[in-house]
Parts: sequence; structure tokens; C-alpha cells
Amino acid sequence: MTNRLAIILGSLLIAALVIDMILFGTEHVVFLAKKFTELIEWVAFWR
Repeated sequence: MTNRLAIILGSLLIAALVIDMILFGTEHVVFLAKKFTELIEWVAFWR
């Protein structure tokens, strides 16, 4: 992955989160962040 592609993908991800927060609020973003940390811990367990 090139630096340019990484910057574009990161910018798209941040823009999607900002739009999501503006339209729907932040409650479900916190839920998804908690679930993501649980997934990371689960994957780290199997490493």
C-alpha cells in the first residue's frame, strides 16, 4: 500500500465517521468502538 492510498483510505474513513456522527449521533459509534476493542482482544488471544 502506498502512502497516497493510505491517506485516501484514512480520509474516507474519517469522513464517513464524521458524517455518521452528524446524522445519527455518537451513541452507536461508542458501541462499535467497544465491540472493535473486544474483537482486537479476541484476535490477540489467538495470536
